[in-house]
Amino acid sequence: MSRRTLKLGAVLLGVGGPGQHNTWLNPEIPADASVDIDWYIARAKEAEAAKFDLVFIVDSQFITENSPHHYLSRLEPLTLLSALAVHTRHIGLVGTATTSYNEPFNLARRLYSLDHISRGRAGWNVVTSGDAGTAGNYSRDEHYDYATRYGRAHEHVRVAQGLWDSYEADAFPRDRESNTFFDPSKQHALNHKGEHFSVVGPLNLERSPQGQPVIFQAGDSEEGRDLGAAIAEVIFTHAPTLEKAQAFRTELRERAAAKGRDPEHVLILPGIGLIIADTDEEARAKEDARLGAKSFDRALKELGRPFGWHDFTQYDLDAPFPDVAHLGERSFRTQAEGITKLAKDNAFTLRQVVEHLSAAGRSPFVGSPETVADTIQLWFEQGGLDGLNVMVNAPSEFALFTEKVLPILRERGVVRSEYESTTLRGNLGLPIPANRHTAAREHAVQADEPTPALVP
Repeated sequence: MSRRTLKLGAVLLGVGGPGQHNTWLNPEIPADASVDIDWYIARAKEAEAAKFDLVFIVDSQFITENSPHHYLSRLEPLTLLSALAVHTRHIGLVGTATTSYNEPFNLARRLYSLDHISRGRAGWNVVTSGDAGTAGNYSRDEHYDYATRYGRAHEHVRVAQGLWDSYEADAFPRDRESNTFFDPSKQHALNHKGEHFSVVGPLNLERSPQGQPVIFQAGDSEEGRDLGAAIAEVIFTHAPTLEKAQAFRTELRERAAAKGRDPEHVLILPGIGLIIADTDEEARAKEDARLGAKSFDRALKELGRPFGWHDFTQYDLDAPFPDVAHLGERSFRTQAEGITKLAKDNAFTLRQVVEHLSAAGRSPFVGSPETVADTIQLWFEQGGLDGLNVMVNAPSEFALFTEKVLPILRERGVVRSEYESTTLRGNLGLPIPANRHTAAREHAVQADEPTPALVP
């Protein structure tokens, strides 16, 4: 068994995501970076040169005038990643796609096309769409409730995985001498009829080099954690302290084991903000400057997102935090409940909530290259994480990590020095899923029984 090593993801956020109010002002970053394919290609190549496992593209499909700058105008993930695929050779390509507002056949085909274009480097970040306003963009008057969203998500993923097994690995001999292009016995319809979807199949794409795209997921609600434990191979999260990171990783691995899964095949990758300077003091001063430059007005407006983009500017800033928890019921419910609880437990005013959340943006990964490397190694070896998702905006800041911190971690054996595979699964140390039809046939041969009909 190969030694466990830290996995690395790069989150490409262009002109700035939530809380990054002034990122777009940095002269290093093109003002249209979020729609500039050359910016993405350059960042993906830098991440690949540093032997990152993947680049990750976040997404949502509803915006307001108060959405973060990157969200206001950005490229569709699978289209973008297909372009990156032909400019890279090893790095994984992971994109967000919602199960609430996509049909399984269409999305399975798009993801599998990316997997083929990249020769086995695709990953799917499964989301259920937290922005309730998305419903209005898809001919619905109201967003799905939590139970429906997560029920659809679980079924959606299982249908996609079934479609990805439409062809067995040897279905296409393409033997010109015998005039045999494909073996019809190795093509399989799905014939799925479930609570949310009815899909006949088969998918019109042969098996990919990694079998199936890697399934990623992020969700902190009870339903989200249960879904992650059931379907995810990599889970994105946020961990403000080592103790909370350890608790989350332990819980998700235990949930996965309870569902009959191997917990070693569930990797936890929290998103982190890195702030690196020559000394710890300089790094903390850099962090203070970034936090101090945040716009209170923008933070107040962005606060509305978990609550269905509720307008908080209508309230007295110095009055008690308004009773609006119910507005998050069909939006980012867990986040809305957490903010409401924070305000209640501390008797915070609206102003104090905004100030507290802005200040809470401090990262544990701040300091000199040695300090940051020490912290990452500690979290990794103490079971807080299996890898990192590094936020990428300014190239020079990313270079501080790749050129100053990574060499230290490589020297210590925490991070591998070279790619070990040509596929995303291979580099993450995840197994290739067996084709269900091939596995059923092989089992039947061993047991000397007829091949069973598989239940979709």
